[in-house]
Amino acid sequence: MAVSRSGGVLAAADSLRLSPSAVSQQIARLEAETGVRVLDRQPSGATLTPAGRVLAEAAERIESELGETRRSLAALEGDISGVVVVGAFQTAIRAVLVPLLAELEQTLPGVDLVVHEVAEEHGRRALRRGELDLLVIEHDVSSPAPAPQGSRDVPFLDEPWVVALPATEPEPAGLLDLVGRTWLAPEPRGAADRALARLASELSFTPRTAHRYLDFDVALAMVAAGLGVALLPELAMRRQLPENVRWAALPGLGTRRLFVRHRVTRSEPRAATLAVLEQMVAVAAALEPL
Repeated sequence: MAVSRSGGVLAAADSLRLSPSAVSQQIARLEAETGVRVLDRQPSGATLTPAGRVLAEAAERIESELGETRRSLAALEGDISGVVVVGAFQTAIRAVLVPLLAELEQTLPGVDLVVHEVAEEHGRRALRRGELDLLVIEHDVSSPAPAPQGSRDVPFLDEPWVVALPATEPEPAGLLDLVGRTWLAPEPRGAADRALARLASELSFTPRTAHRYLDFDVALAMVAAGLGVALLPELAMRRQLPENVRWAALPGLGTRRLFVRHRVTRSEPRAATLAVLEQMVAVAAALEPL
């Protein structure tokens, strides 16, 4: 299943934090037990055979059914209670978690939801240490990465990237109109940074950057001051924008993909954690487009 999710043996080994030889040994054992060839091994890499895809799909169904069974048993026992700690960044907190907190007393009266605003890298460590139950993470559409061993990523929200620009500047008619603009540089290695790099590669230009931001509100303040344009997710626009700021959604900018990560152990995720996760997904799905 890890090979199917990751796209290859090397990527599966990296996601499982095992050596490629260990993954290959497990695959060889599976092939011996089932009597079918699971991988098509070529010099360019290994891919799943039709039989391998059947086994991977069956494993996905079994994992899903086990999760549903755990949730059903927990509901029968009335065990939807406890403290659930969620780590997230500003836009997800503002658009999803704050509205969810307002509804939780009615929808999940036995659950106490605690929200921590965290930087993603700090949140990853906190999740591994058990300090968080759920963590919102982001990817550019071009760079999704598999969840590490012992955790699972649940798709949460896809939202378009947009360009924020001073209202005094002409609105771009297309992507090529962005090439000569002065850009605000996003947080290094973050989703916006990867999205800007993807855009620069596709349009064959090197962004002219003047300032760097970590926080989207800081980026909007810089845009309002006329310091440059910024590539931001649509969720960042769901607020009262500063004066002199407008934004444009252009075909080809791509999307930011949000996932919710949780640990997978014999005792996790708890019923309360799954219940909060389902509520988060429902609130995100109900967001109206701007």
